[in-house]
Amino acid sequence: MWERLIEEAPRFFGYYNLVFLGKAALATVALSALGCIIGIVLGSLVALLRLTTRLPLAPLRWIAALYTEIFRRVPFLVTLMLVFFAFQLSKVDLPMFWVAAVSVTLIASAFLAEIVRAGFESVHRNQWDAAAAMNFGLLDTVRYVVLPQAWRIILPPAFGFFVLFIKDTALASQIGVIELTFAGKVLNNKGFSAVLVFGTILVAYFLVSWPLSRLGKHLEQRLASPRHQRP
Repeated sequence: MWERLIEEAPRFFGYYNLVFLGKAALATVALSALGCIIGIVLGSLVALLRLTTRLPLAPLRWIAALYTEIFRRVPFLVTLMLVFFAFQLSKVDLPMFWVAAVSVTLIASAFLAEIVRAGFESVHRNQWDAAAAMNFGLLDTVRYVVLPQAWRIILPPAFGFFVLFIKDTALASQIGVIELTFAGKVLNNKGFSAVLVFGTILVAYFLVSWPLSRLGKHLEQRLASPRHQRP
């Protein structure tokens, strides 16, 4: 086996294969980034809706709760296929990358909505009551009172989700999105050793996700309260 790997390595790490892998890695990063960035925005809106108490907004609260519960429990591959066939039936001709981007955004929004909601609810109720006594609306309460305290609760699980989500985007290869896993399949089908191909893909996923996990750890330590900081 080792003789074959040594023999194939110069051809495998040729210019065109490296360019192909680089583009696939960029697609993986772009797909993950779109899902997480749009997901944190939409997830925050969903979390805010679930925190409202006004009676006229009750239907929106129910819809937000239903959306969160459904997309947190449906497997990513099922969501991907549903979105794919929905676009097919609607005759909307989108590149597969954007079909996958819609899917990852739906999933990310649901998970991040729960993370954000948990962070908001971790702030003591007295803080909410004090803001209400000062005639703050919900948005002002969240912006000036709740969010500065909730970030330290939200960030650790959010970054943990981001890292896991990078790996989940590999399922986008099922509809033909040229990301890292799809690139590995293509190169393996060209006759390169599976150990060499998917060993390289493993390293690529590590190089993509490790800096993000380190950034999350750094921010967690920076935002931690003094009594929880490590010496």
